[in-house]
Amino acid sequence: MTTPKHGAAALQTLSRRGFITAAGASMVLTGAGAFTMSTARAGGGYRLGVLHINDMHSRIAEISRFNSTCSDSDAEEGNCFGGAARLATALRERRAAHDADGLAHVTLDAGDQSQGTLFYTTYNGLAEIEMMNMIGFDAMALGNHEFNNGPDALAEMIATAEFPVISGNTNVAEGPLGEVLQEYTIIERDGERIAVLGVTTPDTAIISSPGPHVTFTDDILYLQEAVARVKADGIDKILVLSHVGFNRDQQIAAEVDGISAIIGGHSHTLLSNTAEDTPDYATLVESPSGRAVPIVQAYAFSRYMGELVLEFGADGAVVSAEGDTVLLDASFAEAEDLSARIRELAGPIEEMVRTPVAELAAPIDGARESCRAMECEMGNTVADAMLDAVADQGITIALANGGGLRASLGEGMVTLGDVLTVLPFQNTLYTVDLPGAALVAALEHGVNAIEDGAGRFPQVAGMRFRLDASVAPDAGRVSAVEVREGDDWVAIDPEAMYSIVTNDFMAGGGDGYAMLAASGQNGYDTAIDIAEVLAAYLEANAPFAPRIDGRILTQ
Repeated sequence: MTTPKHGAAALQTLSRRGFITAAGASMVLTGAGAFTMSTARAGGGYRLGVLHINDMHSRIAEISRFNSTCSDSDAEEGNCFGGAARLATALRERRAAHDADGLAHVTLDAGDQSQGTLFYTTYNGLAEIEMMNMIGFDAMALGNHEFNNGPDALAEMIATAEFPVISGNTNVAEGPLGEVLQEYTIIERDGERIAVLGVTTPDTAIISSPGPHVTFTDDILYLQEAVARVKADGIDKILVLSHVGFNRDQQIAAEVDGISAIIGGHSHTLLSNTAEDTPDYATLVESPSGRAVPIVQAYAFSRYMGELVLEFGADGAVVSAEGDTVLLDASFAEAEDLSARIRELAGPIEEMVRTPVAELAAPIDGARESCRAMECEMGNTVADAMLDAVADQGITIALANGGGLRASLGEGMVTLGDVLTVLPFQNTLYTVDLPGAALVAALEHGVNAIEDGAGRFPQVAGMRFRLDASVAPDAGRVSAVEVREGDDWVAIDPEAMYSIVTNDFMAGGGDGYAMLAASGQNGYDTAIDIAEVLAAYLEANAPFAPRIDGRILTQ
């Protein structure tokens, strides 16, 4: 990646393989795989444990290896992960250990508790907050998906929280949300004040439903002002609880002076010192004043918990740190108090979750890493299902956003709950006529943020194109766009009109697809849930096996 600079301060990512120094910080691995980092700065003796999660996405019940509902057989064999009850056990055990060691600690969530399973669909976020209250959190950053049901529903959700929900760069002009959302929080531990500042991705304006009265300030500009303001109040231990993504977190660390550490979310990035091909936990970035800023994140879906132990210098700089992410597997028993409540909450939706849909002859890959960067099996399957549902209307092209695909599916019997985990947003089929030029512009927009894993990445049916990610964004990454006419592939005509099927979110300009709203004609919302369409398609084609057939050719 390109290394941004801020004056003499270079953004630096440290390799775990060896003994490396940057910004005056030395990092080595312990025998357990956790890192330890120390600097030449004098320690002040104050230490703080930071336990953290991010992007739980309504995984209240334990999950399978595909991040979807765990089957009864997998549960019996101990092959399930995460869930609120298992997370409670892990957090309680580590807090008890810190208490026994006399170590102050905080428990933080970097956002996106919302959206992903029938718990959210049924209870509109209240069940997720109830779980957090039972576990005991000190603060939560506002995620973009918290806005999925609009700002008023979010206000009702936050009002039930027994902890502050924070986002300083979210501006609420009117309505109840402004009464419950906090800018930041100050936590006192062992006589020290720790400021926890929250930021939410400004992209929320286009990737969720915040409404016309909520706007978002640039996160870096906000933090530059807010950190200075907090320091002027005499607080120099400053944690940023961010929901902007790992790449942006590194930019924040390099451009905002005075941050002690960043606890991140949004990009679903696993930082680990034991898993292969992952960024380091923690990733250290040099601040403008030349101090090392640790950045951590713990993947998503409650599969991992992060544990970071910081020591602060006299000026609030982190002078030593250690930690890693922890896999929440069957070695952590589920906490009975949460398990009992989860069973109660699951009662009304259990029958729906377990309803069989279709047999899969092979798994369907819907991983974020695939569907936001390339042609993927789930993208093809969903796009084919959408196109099949409206094929009798003369519609020949389907366009879906990779960010709308939220899970993979395993081989064997798929339930309705599994399908709803893949497509949890209750988006509907939307048909519209679009000029060829606007369709090409949509593809170009869709691929212009691959580096950030943006959810706008296009998955298609009835068309194909070539993608060259080495080209700069919006400079011609997409070429050789062809559409199917009968059994033939022909070059797209910029002047011709094409009938396409997409989802209501994209058709309204969501994920930045403004060209669909601006250039589309004869738009029609069928009001048919795409999850229903996928379920019917899988059933009609059972035993279903996915395919990759060259719709997106990379070079």
